[in-house]
Amino acid sequence: MTAALHEEAPAKVNLCLFLGPRRASDGRHELVTVFQPVTLADRVALEPAPLGADADAVSCPGVAGPPEANLAAAALRAFRARTGWAGPPIRLHIDKRIPVAAGMAGGSADAGAALRLASRVAGVGDDDLLREVAFGLGADVPAQVRPARYLATGAGEALRALEGPPADYGLLVLRVPEPLSTADVYRRADEMDLARGEADLAERCRAVEAAGADLPDDLIVNDLEAAARALCPAVDDAREDQNASRLRGELPRTGRAVIQSGHRGGDALLHARCRAGLEAGRAVGDAAAQRDDGNKSGGQEGSGVHQVSFEGEVHDFVHGG
Repeated sequence: MTAALHEEAPAKVNLCLFLGPRRASDGRHELVTVFQPVTLADRVALEPAPLGADADAVSCPGVAGPPEANLAAAALRAFRARTGWAGPPIRLHIDKRIPVAAGMAGGSADAGAALRLASRVAGVGDDDLLREVAFGLGADVPAQVRPARYLATGAGEALRALEGPPADYGLLVLRVPEPLSTADVYRRADEMDLARGEADLAERCRAVEAAGADLPDDLIVNDLEAAARALCPAVDDAREDQNASRLRGELPRTGRAVIQSGHRGGDALLHARCRAGLEAGRAVGDAAAQRDDGNKSGGQEGSGVHQVSFEGEVHDFVHGG
């Protein structure tokens, strides 16, 4: 390898999440969830390490913590250990665009991209092996090895590809200032006894399977929402802005964002609600900019995406289906 290789690392949202009991085998919760990748993505590049380097390295400007603690660095270490690949040191550079600690699997997305890049360099074409490595890194990572819409069960490692969503499906993400860690949200969920029984979880799974590409409102549910709101009251303010738009809404799995979803075309009511939601998001961003004494705002367009960013306060985008 003499030139850099590149991969997009798309964020994902949980269109639903039903929380089940803990497994005796590993202590992880059983889940029924639908992972949906979106067009908001980090950009990950892999290139040869500089001459004289004796280890892999990861660069991710704007993210706190030592580079070796980055989940993408852990992915490279796990890949080498599992496959026995002994290629020369490599360097990953991550252009971070997914909000940090927003429950949109930004770290998992980068780890999935790192595994794809490493497999390309090493000549490893076994996706099952990559997902096995990924599950050791976190429950969200296996779905990020080959991002697609998945029904995920088990603790997130059992994946079944789903069709959809419709091409006119839109998402609005409203961020709140406080980060939430996955571990803290799950811990609070346990304290609040939010887990469903096995029979209830199985019933929800059958309902999601039967719904097809577009989940109905009664399945747009995240069982971790109550725990996230208990830990971060600022979420309620974002929910008020969301409710003003009357768009279907849910929280991501964990993190500091409120997600709204709907169609941008077709059904007239949903179209109107989505437009209202986008306008509400821009209004929230304008207010945040004014409060912060002149934050700069910018718009950016790309394939299948219209994004408006107000210093990280609001991300308003549409995925490409």
